[in-house]
Amino acid sequence: MGQIKVLVVKGSPRERGNSAALADQVAAGARAAGAHVESVYLHALDIRPCDGCDFCQGAADMGCAIDDDMQLLYPKIREAGAIVYASPVYWFTVSAQLKLFMDRCYALGGGSDYVGSHALTGKRIGIALAYGGDDPFDSGAINAIRMFQDAFNYIPAEIVGMVYGCASEAGEIQRNKELMAKAFELGRKLGSQEG
Repeated sequence: MGQIKVLVVKGSPRERGNSAALADQVAAGARAAGAHVESVYLHALDIRPCDGCDFCQGAADMGCAIDDDMQLLYPKIREAGAIVYASPVYWFTVSAQLKLFMDRCYALGGGSDYVGSHALTGKRIGIALAYGGDDPFDSGAINAIRMFQDAFNYIPAEIVGMVYGCASEAGEIQRNKELMAKAFELGRKLGSQEG
């Protein structure tokens, strides 16, 4: 069995924001477990909204008709054994950057068996969220968590774990040592050959 590839998708507009700090800690744990890790900062990419044209659904592996930076990400998604989704909670769910990315992953399935042929089927998933409210409920983080649960239950893909916590100022979450340790451990699980 070869080295596990872990793709870390950062959905914050702040490159060094709180969800990015959690994502970096997950990445460090995955590297410690021997995985090959690549991080992608979505805010720096040209990712346009899904047109709803259904070109991608014509046949399996048709791909997306939109010529933007998602074309660079599709092969990375397909090759990854595990994917980490990191986002701040904005207006009671994930950031627009991460939502665009997720919408465009619609193109990873096609043909008559959408779920069975979807490139995310069977992937191992990690979630990292940062929010400004007092808890996951009043901040809206619970909405983002539920979205991930529903989406990956549908595909299906295994959510290996989630790390989330409260922080408002950039970098503040790094002071939460317990949460950072949990993020590192999630990365070790995602990057481990044992699963």
